[in-house]
Order: sequence, then structure tokens, then C-alpha cells
Amino acid sequence: MPLRSCSLSVLCLSNRFFKLLTKSLFHHQRTNSIPNSPKNASPSSLHTNGILILPSQTLIFNFEGWLLKSSSAFPYFMVVAFEACSLFRSLLLLFLYPLVCCMKNEAGLKMMVLVCFFGVKKENLRVARVALFKFFMEHIGEEEIKVLRSGRRRMGVSNMPKVMVESFLKDYMETEVVIGRELKEFCGFYTGFMDWKREEMIMVINGEDALRFGSSFEDIHHKEVHRISEAEKSRLPPLPQEKYPKSLIFHDGRIAFLPTPSATLAMFLWLPFGVILSIIRHIIGMFCPYSISIPIGALTGMVNRHNKNAAAELQPQQKIGLQTDTNCSKSTRGRLFICNHRTLLDPVYISVSLKKQVTAVVYSLSPISEILSPIKTVRLTRNKEEDRKKMEKLLSHGDLVVCPEGTTCREPYLLRFSPLFAELADQITPVALNVQVSMFYGTTACGFKWLDSFYFLMNPRPMYVVQFLDEISVVSAGKTRYSPCEVANRAQEEIGRCLGFECTMLTRKDKYQILAGNDGVMQKKQSI
Repeated sequence: MPLRSCSLSVLCLSNRFFKLLTKSLFHHQRTNSIPNSPKNASPSSLHTNGILILPSQTLIFNFEGWLLKSSSAFPYFMVVAFEACSLFRSLLLLFLYPLVCCMKNEAGLKMMVLVCFFGVKKENLRVARVALFKFFMEHIGEEEIKVLRSGRRRMGVSNMPKVMVESFLKDYMETEVVIGRELKEFCGFYTGFMDWKREEMIMVINGEDALRFGSSFEDIHHKEVHRISEAEKSRLPPLPQEKYPKSLIFHDGRIAFLPTPSATLAMFLWLPFGVILSIIRHIIGMFCPYSISIPIGALTGMVNRHNKNAAAELQPQQKIGLQTDTNCSKSTRGRLFICNHRTLLDPVYISVSLKKQVTAVVYSLSPISEILSPIKTVRLTRNKEEDRKKMEKLLSHGDLVVCPEGTTCREPYLLRFSPLFAELADQITPVALNVQVSMFYGTTACGFKWLDSFYFLMNPRPMYVVQFLDEISVVSAGKTRYSPCEVANRAQEEIGRCLGFECTMLTRKDKYQILAGNDGVMQKKQSI
């Protein structure tokens, strides 16, 4: 018995000594600047934001309590309600928000989950989940990313449903383990009730030397905890886009702002006026000439900026029938404009900047959008030979606008340009386009595409920037034609350099595989 009590005493003293040693190593005051590494620190250690983090440790962080600059989960549930459910569901969530504030944190969270997920199909959550990535990435601090990258293992803990945060933490934050609440399902539908598996957390961190960050970690044993206040998080600088751990190129959803309670209330108050304003803008664009529609559109808040000098330098081509040499037939046809693809209204704004009618070719266009278009639009079939003949015929009758990206991209990236346009003319005019919206995006991958232009024109001040660049010659000085791929890459580089966008080799198929889980081609109905 004396021997046993002596061994227990030694064990207690050793444990107490280990705790004191750990405190002396990791007890540093948190500051906004990153101190220099001490001389006696090993090369494998890293000082970040006043905290010494050893690579041998496991970082366990609270997602909304530490990684996000705001710990309020309401905006992210509003994204799910608006994008995955309906306008009515998001309005109901807004009405219940005062009640959520009066309830305890756990009860309020359960109510928001029930409102957002009750009766929602699992596949409908795909759009909202990808839309959440954008808002998550924009509200992460730069210092948090530095700390996150310093640990060998990363474990994220979240009070939100696991389906909302798991893909983001694993794909973008390189988190090995994500602990969250599982949503109960029934026949492929969410019931709106959560299941919190505490055993999973105990099993994962048992026996690990863990360093934890966050504002609250209930029921979890730990070695060292660093708590961060809301005031400290608000002072930390946001993460610049060029420092994202992984490029965020594709995301879907209509909301272009973080839907906080006040911002969501402003959106619903604006919505009736926005619908009426969008219809009025459509009518003006369809039936009024440019000399009338441009100033009236400006009075309604539309902003259209274009490079006037470059546009004025565009000289009209020789008219058809004046050529004497058959080899020069391509230089006597209409002018070929190629542009990056931001929204469905790209060719319309090019036509407005030129103040003359042009023809636009598109790959997918709904019948309603075709009827409402103020310019002539022609659908392509994705058959190379058939599309080339169709575009050559259109180019022989007037100016033609082609979007070689094949699909829209919201972020400052350019997708790979299709080289088919380089076979149509000897001179090509690149046009750099950019848009700015404050409330709604005018593009979608999974929703109703005929609503794209309506959503864009529902913004209080939608802005389009049109810049005409120098012509690109397809024929060299030795009268030999450059390869179509070479011309397409050069056009992409010129537009990217003008806009400050990054050129990629991603295609339309890559976008739709990420956002919609398909190749973006509508299947034709079989005839009976």
C-alpha cells in the first residue's frame, strides 16, 4: 500500500509538472502583429499571432467561433433558405429571427435548422452549399489561415449541420476531420432535426496532444485553449483573394451580398420595386431606340461605361459586293467581336456601346430569353462544322458577337476560349466585359435561366463596363494563318490582361460538374 500511494504521488507530480511546462510554452498574449521567432526556437516551430504552435500538435478549432469573423450563423442559414428552398422559406426565417434572438443559443439554432431543412431534398442543397463557400471564404481572417496552416493535423468543430461546413473545411481548409451535427433524413428528404454525436469527438481526440482555438468548446477535454473575443476578430484583416488556400472560381446562387438580418430586410423591402423596375427596363430596351433607351436607363440607375476612344476608332468594314478578289472575301464581311462571358446581356451591351444592331450566337438560350432579346440571337448546336457554317453565314450579313468561353464566370477568371471563332475572319476585335451587382447575380447554373436578365436588372444600380481592345490579326506578315488555338489563347490573354483576370484552362463542362453534377448539356426529348 505505501508503495502504491508513493507511485500515485509521483504520477500526480509529473502530471502537474507537465501542465506547468505546457503553460509556460503556450501562454502568450495575443497581438495583431506577428512576432519574430525566438533564437532558441526550433526550425520546425512557428510563431503566428503571438502563439507558439508545434507541428506535432493537433489544431482543434471552432469554425464559426474562431475561423469566421462573425459568429452569427443566421446569414448562412438564410443562404440555405433562399437558394435551396424558396423565397417564402427565407421570408419565414426572417420573421422568426426576433424569436430566435430571444431564445437560448441551442434552441435558436434548432429552430433555424428546422425552418431551413424541413422537407428539403438532399440534391437541392448542392446549390446552396456551393454558394456558402463564397461567403465562408470572404469572412475568414488572414491571421486565422496562418495559424491553421501551422499545425500537422486540423480538426474543425461546428454547431451548424455538418452538410453545411464539411465540404468547405475539407476541400478548401484541408481539414482532416470535421465534427458537426448530422441531419436526420427520411426517404431522401431532410427532417430538420439534428443528431449530435459526442462519441465521435471523444474517439478522435483521445490521447492526442491538442491545441484548440475558438470562443466555446463545451464537453471536450483539451491540453490548451485559446479563446478569441468578437472585438479581436473584428479587428483582424480579411483574407485577400490572392491568398485563398484554394481558388474559388465557380459558385452559384442568386444572392450577391451577405444576408445579415438588416440586409435581408432591405432586400425584401426592395423586391417589389425591383421587379417593377426590371420589367420597365426590359420594355425600354426592347422597344426604344438607343438614343432614347440609354438616357432613360441611366435615369433608372443603370450604369454603362465603355471605352469611347477605342469604340470610335472602329471603322466600318467594306460593304458586301465591293470586293474584286475572291481571296479577300473574309476581310469584306461584317466585323467579328469576341468577348468574355459575364451575363446573358453581354452582346446587348456591346450593341449599346456601338449604337447599332449586332447578331449574337449562344449555346443555350431559353425561348423566353430569345423573345425578350432586343438584338438577334442564334443558337448553336455544338456540332463544329454546322456551327462554323452558321456563323460564317451570319458574319456575311453583318457584325457578329461570339462568347468563346461558352459559359459565364462570376469571379475574376477567364475560362478556356473555344478556337472555332479564329476560323471565321482575318481580323478579330476582342471586347473586355465586367459587371458589378450589389443584390442579385444575373447568372445561374441550376435555376431558371430565363430569369437571369430579370435578376440582373433588379439590382438598384447594375453596372456594365465594356472595353474595345486592339484588333488581333489571324494572318501573319507572311500571309499564313496562325493556328486557331494560338489565336484563342492570345485573345484570352489580351482580355485577361485588360481586366486583371487570371486565365485558366477550365471549360463549361468543368463548371457544370462542380455546380450541377452534369456536363451542362440539355438532353433532347426522344420523339414517340
